[in-house]
Amino acid sequence: MKYSYLPAKIVRGNTLAQCDTVAELMKTSTAEGKGEILPPTIQKITKGYNKYLRPFFDNGPVSVGMSMDIASIDTISEINMDYTATIFLRQRWTDERLCFEGNKSLSLDGRLVEMLWVPDTFIVDSKKSFLHDITVENRLIRIYPNGTVLYAIRITATVACSMDLTKYPMDKQTCTLQLESWGYNINDVQFYWTRGNDSVRGLETLRLAQYTVEDHFTSVSEAVYETGCYPKLVFHFELKRNILYFILETYVPSILLVVLSWVSFWISQSSVPARICIGVTTVLTMTTLMMGARTSLPNANCFIKAIDVYLGICFSFIFGALLEYAVAHFCTLHRSNLRVLTKDEDEEVEEEINGVLATIANSCNVSDKINKVDSRKNINTSSNRKDEKSKHSGCSSPMTVMKRLFCISDCFYVKNPYHIDNYARLSFPLSFIIINVFYWVYYLYF
Repeated sequence: MKYSYLPAKIVRGNTLAQCDTVAELMKTSTAEGKGEILPPTIQKITKGYNKYLRPFFDNGPVSVGMSMDIASIDTISEINMDYTATIFLRQRWTDERLCFEGNKSLSLDGRLVEMLWVPDTFIVDSKKSFLHDITVENRLIRIYPNGTVLYAIRITATVACSMDLTKYPMDKQTCTLQLESWGYNINDVQFYWTRGNDSVRGLETLRLAQYTVEDHFTSVSEAVYETGCYPKLVFHFELKRNILYFILETYVPSILLVVLSWVSFWISQSSVPARICIGVTTVLTMTTLMMGARTSLPNANCFIKAIDVYLGICFSFIFGALLEYAVAHFCTLHRSNLRVLTKDEDEEVEEEINGVLATIANSCNVSDKINKVDSRKNINTSSNRKDEKSKHSGCSSPMTVMKRLFCISDCFYVKNPYHIDNYARLSFPLSFIIINVFYWVYYLYF
């Protein structure tokens, strides 16, 4: 094999002619090395071919058509907010330098792709990806007589997907797969979907664990960067989460725990260990259930998820049932320590209350008389009249306030603490049902 060496002055040059000379010498040495193993047809096609120059280099942009088959969507992670998919990516373009006579296409070994120009397509939001290489690199090159090139590869990529988890697990997520050209701008390369929305296939047959693919469509746009505008193809697909798993795993157990906490309303207040045991057990179990529901979700304070709201509601009802027994038990003990009042004692209490009110009234009357004397002395002054009215109203206000305070304190007085459980048996289930109706209507239909 013969190699040509360039002078150092030429290698350090930066003109276009010098670069073409270097590329030509590299092409010549490659052709000499592989000419013995290439078939005559391929030798004829690649004769004078420069893979470093795109097709139609001086005649406008080259059009590259895209199509995909989604082989599988392996994982969809809410924690990392990404999905992993295996896809078959096919690209088509026309290279006038590869035209040949005949009516049959040429299927070449994928390793010969290094001899041809191919688009520099990349996945925009890819976190990591790789080309399958078992047993060989999964590439396909097919050349048609009119110069059309079909280039297909099988890749697996982990792509970022921004998710809104406020309605989790009744949410819908829209993820995208974006394809762009890395170095060629819109003046050099144009991307298009070969069959519109039908350019992406395979989603109809996918069976995902937690999701159902509801809709998908394609779009064409441009990516604007500091270095210019680049062609971009976007594939959108909408995923709806299957809620049945979460109903059986989270919602039903939490509802049963709430119902279990209501059992204590039918247990006698004298059975302190039984009621305390039910209350504490349900609280601890609900806490464990809430912690387990958060393990598969991102630890972010920006998301108040629907499942967090429901678990918080259930925890509040369970804790409220425990507090209800504490209040009822306290009222029972307080009542047992008080002696029962007789009719005479009731009358004495009423007389004492009336005496207090009468004292306040007398003090108001005395102040009224003093105010009247003062007002007669200053009857011609309008400001004194206003002071008289304000003082008169100030005398009557303490008696009104005292009456209201007695009424309010009487409302909080529990005559029979055993009625607290009777009220709880009705109020807790009824309020829980009403809150559930509002919860499900809001998160399912709004």
